Amino acid sequence: MNRLISPGLLVPAATLQFVTSLTVIVFIPIYDRLLVPVARSFTQNHLGITMLQRIGTGIFFSILAMVITALVETKRLQAAQDDVMMSVWWLAPQYAIYGISYVFTLIGLHEFFYDQVPRELRSIGMALNTSIYGVGHFVSSFMISVIDKVTSQSCQTSWSDNDLNKAHLDDFYWLFAFISSISFASYLWCAKSYVYNSRVLKNIA
Repeated sequence: MNRLISPGLLVPAATLQFVTSLTVIVFIPIYDRLLVPVARSFTQNHLGITMLQRIGTGIFFSILAMVITALVETKRLQAAQDDVMMSVWWLAPQYAIYGISYVFTLIGLHEFFYDQVPRELRSIGMALNTSIYGVGHFVSSFMISVIDKVTSQSCQTSWSDNDLNKAHLDDFYWLFAFISSISFASYLWCAKSYVYNSRVLKNIA
């Protein structure tokens, strides 16, 4: 990809993750000062939308980001075949959407684990909240390892081959988007039957 900003100045590939951090910094005030008051006027909920709705919104945005990632990778592979340079800034939108997803999910999870456990167990609730990320990273790494082993045997070229122009990261991203969609549907099914504790009900009233 073309990482050239100006003559002699290249964008290091790893620094694109700053887009996610910048999006989080910018979006949190927008979320708190604009989106919550607007939502509150419609829902009469002091939180704007419920905690589970926030988490679900974050999951939806993560799926959207994965779909965009797959589409951009498909375009990049085609550009590589045509021997055409593609701007590295095509990657920026997916990082930005991940930032938005992070804001919705992070705030929703913090509120849920803090508010929905008994007061005496709040510290344990926050610890469980933190453990989610560790378990998620472990499962993700395990899946990547399995996919790499399976595809390298069946396709002879791993989906995550070191040569990205020979790899199939687009298929990898589509697979994760599909798995995430199934997880999202399961989450919606479970969230629909969840009953909030009395503290939240009083606040909503």
